[in-house]
Parts: sequence; C-alpha cells; structure tokens
Amino acid sequence: MTNRDSAESGRFTEGNIVWPLLVLAGPLTATQLLQVAYNLTDTYWVGRIGAQAVSALSFSWPIVFLLISLGGGMTNAGTILVSQHVGAGNDDRLGHVAGQTLAFVGLLSVGVSVLGFVFAPQLLAVIGATPGTTIHGLAVTYLRIIVLGMPFTFGFYVFMALLRGWGDTKTPMYLMALTVGLNIVLDPFFVLGFADNPLFGWIGLGDVQRSLYAATGFTGFGVAGAAVATVLSRAVAALVGLWLLFGGRVGLHLAVDDLLLQFETVRKIVGIGGPGAIDQSTQSIAAILLTALVATVGTDAVAAYGIGNRFISIVWLPTVAMGMSVETVVGQNLGGGHRDRALRTVYVAVAILGTAFLVASGLTVWFARPIVGLFITGPGADRIVDHGATFLRIVAPTWVVMASYHMMNGAFYGAGSTRMAMAIGVTALWGVRAVAAVFLVVAFSSGATGVWSAIALSNVTAAVVGAFWFFRADWTDNVVDDGAIEDTGTNSTSAEID
Repeated sequence: MTNRDSAESGRFTEGNIVWPLLVLAGPLTATQLLQVAYNLTDTYWVGRIGAQAVSALSFSWPIVFLLISLGGGMTNAGTILVSQHVGAGNDDRLGHVAGQTLAFVGLLSVGVSVLGFVFAPQLLAVIGATPGTTIHGLAVTYLRIIVLGMPFTFGFYVFMALLRGWGDTKTPMYLMALTVGLNIVLDPFFVLGFADNPLFGWIGLGDVQRSLYAATGFTGFGVAGAAVATVLSRAVAALVGLWLLFGGRVGLHLAVDDLLLQFETVRKIVGIGGPGAIDQSTQSIAAILLTALVATVGTDAVAAYGIGNRFISIVWLPTVAMGMSVETVVGQNLGGGHRDRALRTVYVAVAILGTAFLVASGLTVWFARPIVGLFITGPGADRIVDHGATFLRIVAPTWVVMASYHMMNGAFYGAGSTRMAMAIGVTALWGVRAVAAVFLVVAFSSGATGVWSAIALSNVTAAVVGAFWFFRADWTDNVVDDGAIEDTGTNSTSAEID
C-alpha cells in the first residue's frame, strides 16, 4: 500500500537527472554527518573517564561494524526491490516487499544479537584485546549491550533503506537528527551521572547538579552507560520509524500481514542482499587486517592511519550519499524500463563527483601536512604528521577513479546485480588491497608506505574492473519479475536475479 500521486510517480524517471540526484544526496550526506556526530559524542564523553575506556570502544567498534554489515547488506535488498517496484508502478507490491524485508532482517538481528553476546570475549581477543585486562572487560560490557540492541539498530537501518528506495531521504535524516540529539542528551548522564558531569556547569545549573548528586549519589555507568544511551536512542528511532510505516505517514504503508514471511520473497531478499552483506563484511575484515599490518610498523603509523581515515571519511561523505542516490534513481528507472536513462544517471553522477574530486584531491595533496597537523599536536606529532601526509599524498590522487567506481557500484546495486558488485568488491577492491598490503609489507619490508600504496592500487584496480563490467551493460537486467514491466523500447529486460 502507498500514498503516491501521479506527480510523485515520475519524479526520478522523467525530466532533469541532476536535480533528483542532488535532492536525494543532500539529506543522505547530512545523515552521514549526523552518524559521525553520533560516534564523536560517545568518544567525547567516554574520554572523560580515561584512556582505557576509550581503548575499550576502539576495540569494540570493528566488531560492531562487522555485525552491522551483515544486516546492512540485507537492507539493500529492501532499497532495490522498493525502488524497482516504484519505477514499475507496482504499488500493490510495495507494502509486501517492505514488510518482508523488515521481518526477515528483524529475525536476522536476533540471531546476530545472540551470537555477538555469547562470543563477545572471543571476538575481542581475536582483534587484540587481551583477556583478563581492564580494557577487555570494559570492551566486553560495551559490546554485549550494543549487540543486545541490534534489533533496534537493524530496524532503523531497514526504515532508512526502504524510504531511500521510495525516494524519501529527508524523513530518515530528520529521524537521525532526533536520535543523535537524544544520544547527546543521554550520554553525559548515563556515562558520568551527577558527580563529574560538566554539562550542568555549562548550562549554569551547578547547584542543581550538587543537589542531585547529594540526593542520589549517582556516578553514572561509565562505558556501559554510553552503550545504554546508544541503544535507547536507536530504540526510539526504530519505534518512530515503525509508527510512520504502519501508520501510512510516509510514502510506504505496511500492514501486519506484510510481516508474515513468504518463502519466495525471502529467497529473493537473501539472493539480493546476501552478496551485499558479504561485500560489506569483507570491507570490515580488510580494515581490521590493514590496521594490524600498520601496527607492525609502529604506533605512530597507526595514529597516522587513523587520522587519515578520519579525514577521508569526512571528505568521502558526498560520494557515499551520491552512490545511494544512484542506486535509487537507477532502480526506479530500470523498474520502469528506462535503461538509457539509468545509464545517463551514472554518467551524470560521475561527472559531478569527478569534477569535485579533481579539486579535492589536488588541495589534499598540496595541504597534506597541515591537514594531518589539525588532528595531532604535542611530542612525537612530527612523526605522525610525516606518515599521515605520505598516506594522503599517495591515496588522494586516486579519489577521482574511486568516486567513479562507487557510482558504477551504486548502479549495480540499483539494478539488483549484487553478485557482480560483491565479486568486484571482494576481489578487485578488498582482495587486492589486502594481498598487496601483505606482499609489500612482509615481502618487501616497505612499512606503512606499502599499506598506503596497496590502498591506492586497489582503488584503481576496482575502478578498472568495475568499468569493464559496467560497459558490458548486462547488469541492467532488473529483478522485478512479476510481469508488471512492459518493454518501453529502451532494450530493458525483465529477469529475476539468479
């Protein structure tokens, strides 16, 4: 069921291509920035406790990202199916595929929660947290609370994915802003309580703070408090999202019957979303491996790698957002049989980002040392800046081709060609990156520069391989297969993904 009118139905399949891409990408970029603010808030308040608490979060996050990637890949199936059914005009199917995605990912999240909770100590030990230490204990506590809240996290991600497929990126942005704001409010209280909480002083309520502390003696929950604040914030976002979906307050309108799983639809969701989950999981594993390789060089290199990645993650936000926009627009156009327009969408996105990153990469190479210097001061900073500047100067020149790869990858996902996207990502991108890094560091003793060179090489390799498959155009076969799509003269085919 939907609340769609005729004016909305052609907003991404007719007229100018640039504007629809920007309309989708703007809120998506803001949503990504809000997610960065989410993580920074946790780090800031936990940092008030001490270095061990921050280290505990640092060990926990790779595991959290790895577990989330399993659900994240599956939510892509919702985006793809919804976008293609919207383009095909199959309004009667939207509630069904949305509900099936929500129910299946919800069940998956329960399994992830159980496994994450049970094996948290072992998973943390694998990535370097020594069992029996304070850091390991804090990390286990934080990770277990976070994974228990995975159903809420997955639920919120499904909501965002479904709305993105429909073409609404503003509502998820508003909901993300709500959850970030709630986390900002809850974090200082759950982490520090009333004893050492500077928030009261900042807003001129120091006397109130002292009275509350005298009455309750509440000193917060420390690292566990940050996890609880995160779970509660995600829970509010997920519940509001469900209220919007089932109340018909957004374009999609779900009914309870849509949650009753049907084998054929679940098979399609797994067939489309499974490769994405593998792709994203491989990305997380590769990141852990590269960090371990950089660690063999020294702590200065690790710090530089962290700073460089932090900077790149901010610069890269528009690319992530534009890739998601391409996924939606391509999906809707292929669903409607507009193959040529789907191809033009990718060309336009590549032109926009290619121009932007020509400028961004040039400025980054030129100002590499000052950029890294913004993130680090004090004794030993020069060595970190040296490593970080070299990192940026080697990797930044490949941003243009990497941005092109991400646009093509977004098109692959929008078409439902997730197996192709996975194959390219696992082999040409993450596989080449990991193998080249190990080879250069271990065999040639090239140190951190070997890792930076492997990243640059993999960016170029992925772009070349991606372009090869993109211009074959087989990926434009779409996944909507219920006979509702007719040939519009654009050489589009209707075939179920296999």
